[in-house]
Amino acid sequence: MDPVTVSRLLIVDDDVEILSLLKKFFIQHAYEVDVAPHGEAMWAAIAQQRPDTIILDLMMPGEGGLSLCQKVRAQMAIPIIMLTAMAELSDRIVGLELGADDYLTKPFAPQELLARVRPLQRRAGEQRSPVEPSRPVIGFAGWHLDITCRELRSPDNVMIPLSAGEFDLLLVFVEHPQRILTREQLLDLARGHSHEAFDRSIDVQVSRLRRKLESDTKRPAMIRTVRNGGYLFTAKVSRS
Repeated sequence: MDPVTVSRLLIVDDDVEILSLLKKFFIQHAYEVDVAPHGEAMWAAIAQQRPDTIILDLMMPGEGGLSLCQKVRAQMAIPIIMLTAMAELSDRIVGLELGADDYLTKPFAPQELLARVRPLQRRAGEQRSPVEPSRPVIGFAGWHLDITCRELRSPDNVMIPLSAGEFDLLLVFVEHPQRILTREQLLDLARGHSHEAFDRSIDVQVSRLRRKLESDTKRPAMIRTVRNGGYLFTAKVSRS
C-alpha cells in the first residue's frame, strides 16, 4: 500500500473470527488496528486513541451499527465504512443517510475492504498536509470551504461538520461551478474510478449537503437538480 503515514483503524463487529481475520490482514498491510465487539468497547477505544477510519458492522446485539454510526457522526468527522450481511438498496441508503462514507456487503474479500479504506486514508493524509498553496479557502454565497483543514464555515462563521464523503462532493461542486455534472461524473470526481459505487449514493450525499447549505431544501437554489442531466452548483465561487 502507499499511505502517507501509518493509519489507525477501529474495526467494530460482534463476530470474533472476522475481527481476528481483519486485524491480522490490516496489520500485515502496515495499519495499526484496534477491534471492538460492541458499541461500548468502540467508545472506549475511541477515547483511548482516536482512529483514522472506523469499520462498523450493521447488525450487532445491543446497539446496532446504524445507531452507532449516527452518534459518531454527530460528534466527529471520522470516516466510517459500514459492513452488513444485508444487500438491499434501502439498507445502504439508510447507512449513507446517517453519515457512513462507504458501504460493503458481506461476504467480502479483505482485499476489497482494503480498496475501500485506502481512498479514505489518502484523504486523511491530505487533510494532515501543512500547506496546499494551489487549493486555498474557497468562498461561495458567504460560505467558506477551507481545503487544508477540510472545514466548512457558514456566513455566520459557524463551523458545519461534514463527513468525508460530504466534503469530497462539495469540493467537486465548488471546483466545477455553473456546470451540469452527471451522477457518474460526480462519482468519478469525488471518489475515483476505482471506487465502486451506485448512483443513488450521490443523491443521498446531495440531500445531506442541501440540509446543511440550503435554507429551503424543498426548493434548493444552490445545488439544483437538472432533470435527466444530474446536478448544477449555481453559486459563484471565489478563492482567497
